[in-house]
Amino acid sequence: MSNFQLENQFFNWKMGGFLMAEMSRRQPIVAVLGHVDHGKTSVLDYIRSLGQNRQASVMAREAGGITQHIGATEVPATLLNELCSPLMGGKEFLSPGLLFIDTPGHHSFSTLRTRGGSLADIAILVVDMMEGCQPQTLESIRILKQAKTPFVVCANKVDRIHGWKSISGRSAAASMKDQDAHSQGLFEQKFWDLVGQFGEQGFNLDMYNRISDFTQNIALVPCSAKEGEGMQDLLAITIGLAEKFLDEQLSDVVGASEGTVLEMKEERGLGKTLDVILYRGEISKGDEIVIATENGPQVTRVRGLFRPRGMAEMRDAGDRWDAIETVQAASGLKLAAPDLDGVLAGTTLRVLSNIEEERNEAIDASREESEISIELDEEGVIIKADTLGGLEALAFELRNQEPPIPIRSAGIGPVNKRDLRGAENASDPLHKVILAFSTTVQGETADELAKEDCNVEFIGSDVIYHILERFETWTEERKIELEEEKREKIVYPGKIKILADHIFRRSGPAVVGVRILGGRLHIGQRLLTIDGNKVGQVKSIRIGDASHKEAKQGDEVAVAIEGATVGRGIDEEDILLVDVPASHARRLRKLELTAAEQEVLDELTALHRAEDHFWGR
Repeated sequence: MSNFQLENQFFNWKMGGFLMAEMSRRQPIVAVLGHVDHGKTSVLDYIRSLGQNRQASVMAREAGGITQHIGATEVPATLLNELCSPLMGGKEFLSPGLLFIDTPGHHSFSTLRTRGGSLADIAILVVDMMEGCQPQTLESIRILKQAKTPFVVCANKVDRIHGWKSISGRSAAASMKDQDAHSQGLFEQKFWDLVGQFGEQGFNLDMYNRISDFTQNIALVPCSAKEGEGMQDLLAITIGLAEKFLDEQLSDVVGASEGTVLEMKEERGLGKTLDVILYRGEISKGDEIVIATENGPQVTRVRGLFRPRGMAEMRDAGDRWDAIETVQAASGLKLAAPDLDGVLAGTTLRVLSNIEEERNEAIDASREESEISIELDEEGVIIKADTLGGLEALAFELRNQEPPIPIRSAGIGPVNKRDLRGAENASDPLHKVILAFSTTVQGETADELAKEDCNVEFIGSDVIYHILERFETWTEERKIELEEEKREKIVYPGKIKILADHIFRRSGPAVVGVRILGGRLHIGQRLLTIDGNKVGQVKSIRIGDASHKEAKQGDEVAVAIEGATVGRGIDEEDILLVDVPASHARRLRKLELTAAEQEVLDELTALHRAEDHFWGR
């Protein structure tokens, strides 16, 4: 099938711009996103296996040809060039390699950010070819669009297509060419489904080898991470696009050194440490740095720099650490230093210059980050997140709802008693809620939130769209509850008829069977005859053996009327009206009543105005 045939010249004429004269540059930072179970982990696992599988043939900076740290996987150019050389006609990449970022949870991309933009230079969006776009896929697309981050679509799990023949390590083009007509036809069906789904999100999706202008189209690469098929195409497209279109970003390697703080950890033998992605410049042991904390900028000095030993992941390295003296961007690292308390995850770590002006600028920038520049309202919901990036992402989505959701307070870290009290004090009952993105709740606060009499709703998730969906559902349900509460506080009009042969007690109180002709009847309401004479007050409403607070139009119920006597003032088949106070009548006219309620209210109004012309006005 010629449409899928990839010639060696593909990268020469379609992406040839990135194969230029050698220059100083850092490696692109790549974020991997996708819906749960679509193969994000499999893609990363395949990449992580490359060094181990090819140690003998790779000349790299570290043993195994691949470095893994902080959930970051560094694939050196030597390995990339070897893997992708059949696709490039002997050309080589300029960048030192690719730095893949892998943080736990579905919110990783929001966490991985610089001040003013995304930390990732480019992203790989993993989509299950058989399932297409799912909710977390759509959330990833929204995040990428918001951050203006270019991305490549990894159409994973093509090996699940009926009749598909996979060969480990084979290119996508060669694989497509080798499939029978039936499998190719099934692929095309799934492909066009994806084209339509991405089109709905405002993107033009096409096969990577059909694209002539990568600025107008999103490249789709068919892959099987499980079989290792099409992965070299994915890697080549990723670094190729980065080098062609992000040259300025990748060449920005000098000047002030900066990194993004992922999290603060307590490490045995090291004390408090920071996991950092260094995206600009370099950092050395002994450097003076400034970080953003809950209490403002904190200046401290690097006591140690570390990477996990050998192939160990940072999250599982235990005490297997190698101390290093200097790290250059782009890289992941662990940093030990005093005075790290209260550091805000997702903020910028800056290496301080000896030049006073530059030093002051860095400290002022950290001070600005410490203040959390999210626009707040006098009234609104409480929001929390584990990182600044996550907090800003949540705030952005809330502001873009229709209508926008106001934010009264925004903070980083676990939900605490202060947040709970803030939510409790909201004047609008629809704002008595805490929205928490990928963060925890402190023990005592969690206990209070769990109490039945707590009037604050807690909605937390690692996925923003889940928070939005649950908040929308809660809001609608709460509106109904509030409307019912409002109705209970207002005396609504009602009209009843005493049924013949349904006198159960004549007095003390009178108990009679009635039919609700219009409106409603509620415990505590006072009744009038159609002539305006006072009858008594509703003491109870029963249907069979069950007690009810209210009866509505069409119901037949037994009613106890305190102060009424059957045969003196009321009798069988009499029509009675609920007596609505004048102040309530004025409020009712501002509410949306049913036709029957409005009819009864008009009748009652005419009755009262016969004596008082201004009643209910």
